[in-house]
Amino acid sequence: MTKFVRRLQRIGSSILVSLPKEWVDANNLDKSSQVELETGQNSISISANKEIRPAKELVISFPLPKEENIVADITGAYLLGYDLIQINSKSVIPGIDREKIRNSMRRLVGMEIVEEDASNINMQFLLDTSTLNPEKILKRMSSIALGMYEDVCTGLISDDKSNLQTLSNRDVEVNRQYFLLVRLIRSTLVDTRLANVFNLENIDILDYRVAANLLENAGDTIVELADFIYNSSLPQEHLKKLFDIVRNFDVLAEKSIDAFTTSDRLLAIETISLHKQFQEKLSKTKTTLGNKKQIPIDLLDLIYMFEKIAKSWADVVDLVKPIYKKSSV
Repeated sequence: MTKFVRRLQRIGSSILVSLPKEWVDANNLDKSSQVELETGQNSISISANKEIRPAKELVISFPLPKEENIVADITGAYLLGYDLIQINSKSVIPGIDREKIRNSMRRLVGMEIVEEDASNINMQFLLDTSTLNPEKILKRMSSIALGMYEDVCTGLISDDKSNLQTLSNRDVEVNRQYFLLVRLIRSTLVDTRLANVFNLENIDILDYRVAANLLENAGDTIVELADFIYNSSLPQEHLKKLFDIVRNFDVLAEKSIDAFTTSDRLLAIETISLHKQFQEKLSKTKTTLGNKKQIPIDLLDLIYMFEKIAKSWADVVDLVKPIYKKSSV
């Protein structure tokens, strides 16, 4: 066994190590090949696994036609599961376009620029899809969004609302996780090996797609709500009453995600009932504040947005499969 020493290198947010050329040549590998990694506590082994699917590669000729958009093309290729994206130009790629490409990378988890010169930019997806976990990604989306929601609730009664202006930055991470999950879902639909790894049937995969979209929309609505509260001049007494109703929603939302990821129908039934109670409390707020003609329009808009956010998690738990009794015929 020949030993080699390599120094780790950082490219973007990833740590890379080069493989010995002799070993690469001996196994007939090139830059689009995939290898299998096996890790121990203090060790890692690399093998040329010939059964791993070939990397999907896309070449984008630059400049694009006027009706095309380079960021949209890169994002689309990422979501379609391309592992290698090459942007090739016959001339120098302008700085403004180069910056757009770099900014697009920040939205795509695992995609990094690995080679670049004046007229070419090569990007590669550096994560092993089989090691990703749809359940963990969905829970992370929910956790980030609920952290944003908690800050919005605090903003209802806090004198310092400056934190509400930062939520859009955190929503970017919700979107990043959403893109990653959509990519993973699409890859799973066309790769039965991945479906077996995740133990998901086609209907489960589609349900994850729907659930991810609901949480991504919830993040957008929370940002909208934060801006609304930041600019609101509603009486503090109204905001305090609303705060008392909406502040503990995170427990309910977490139950929704747990019911969905575990396919626990009994937990789902319990959670659906709790969602109904939560929505009824929000609806009653309109009547406890007095005559409808006296209720500020801004407060009705606030209540509507909280209802919309709650419905996102309620719709996730609605995806849990019902329990059907088998016929005794």
